[in-house]
Amino acid sequence: MPTMPETLNEPLEILVGKLLTRQKQTLAVAESCTGGLITHRLTNVAGSSAYVMAAVVAYAYEAKVAALGVSWDTLNKFGAVSPETATEMARGAREKFSSTIGLSVTGIAGPGGGMPGKPIGLTYIGLSVPERVIVEKYIWQGDRIANKEQSAEAALDLLYRYLSKFQIPNDK
Repeated sequence: MPTMPETLNEPLEILVGKLLTRQKQTLAVAESCTGGLITHRLTNVAGSSAYVMAAVVAYAYEAKVAALGVSWDTLNKFGAVSPETATEMARGAREKFSSTIGLSVTGIAGPGGGMPGKPIGLTYIGLSVPERVIVEKYIWQGDRIANKEQSAEAALDLLYRYLSKFQIPNDK
């Protein structure tokens, strides 16, 4: 692979776009707690229609099931904010839209919605490729807007690290 001339000083959506283009990869995004912020950032980049196949904002359980193929059993057993749901969202987006990569985010942005074992700020980000799914867990400490922004940044960062072939633990 040629040396990358860009620097990490560029926004992640630009770096990710360059890597997706260079690698001839496509992306489908499944968002819950970020409400479309990841897709908004990606599509602010000119030419992003070459690699962004589709995006789904699936807030309700019914939307996660209908649009992404998340299992009712998974939602009932683990809840919407879980590594299992993040996995199924990322895999479902990738498969439904025939993209090479699926990216998902599900979390509790706040200020309400927290519960024992699932605090406000808890977020799972999933990345699905044919050979595996990676899930990362975060607990943000900001307000609703900050939690959404941090979640979107972390999702783009996971995608960037995957595309850059940085070492990422194989969670699933």
